[in-house]
Order: sequence, then structure tokens, then C-alpha cells
Amino acid sequence: MELQNRIVVVDDEPNLREAVAFILEDEGFDVATAIDGVDGLEKVCAVKPKVVLLDLMMPRMDGYEVCERIRGHEELAGIFIIIATAMGNESAEHKALEVGADLFMSKPFETEAVVHVIREVLEGRLVSQVGAKCRSSTDRQLAGF
Repeated sequence: MELQNRIVVVDDEPNLREAVAFILEDEGFDVATAIDGVDGLEKVCAVKPKVVLLDLMMPRMDGYEVCERIRGHEELAGIFIIIATAMGNESAEHKALEVGADLFMSKPFETEAVVHVIREVLEGRLVSQVGAKCRSSTDRQLAGF
């Protein structure tokens, strides 16, 4: 079930998760939420969203592992992944991008910036370059390169 304007918000902080979901829904997006990394990965697999807004530090599975697992799944590789975390340091950003995030944002973030990025993705002006690389690599492997 892939919905063209579906976003999954994965964050273990309930107030933040629900506030972001409310703002995104108010902007007209179809939003699913998840309470931790395991729940988030299950939701992403079930609904195949266009965008995932993902926290890093969560119970049961951190955002790095969720991101890696999404990128490792061929059907999900093109999802645009935004890491939004309170861990706003260079090493966290480097690792997030290394495991496949498309964008890194430090909390607190401007919701207008998140809405803008999501609109760009949904309107096709911004695509997951990481996902494209994953698909290209898979295609080359299948073609025997």
C-alpha cells in the first residue's frame, strides 16, 4: 500500500512525535507514527512511505539501524530519509549520512524547513540520491557487473 503523500514519523518522545504529526497532517500529508525503531521499521515496510522522519536515539532499535535496514531492502531503498535528532554533532551527522540518510537535521528544528523538504520530495524536485545509488548497485549486480 504505497501512498503518494505518506510520511512516517519515528520518535520515542510522544509529545514531539504527536506535535510533528499534527503539523504535517495540518499541511495535508498522510502521516503514520511509530514509537521506536522496531515499530518504525514495521510501519515503513507496511505503508512504503515517500518520506521517513527518523530519530536516532530510541529503544529496541536506534535510527542508524532502521536507516540501514530500509536501505538494505530493495523495495524501500528510494524512500527519502530525514534524520532529526538532538545529537547535533558532526560524528552523528557523518554516521547518519554513512548509513544512508538523505538529510540530517538537529533538534529543535524549524517545522517549516521539514515541511518544505517533504513538499520538494513529494513534488519530485528532491529525490533520494542514496536510494538511487542502492538501486543502481543492485541493478549492476543483477546485470552481472
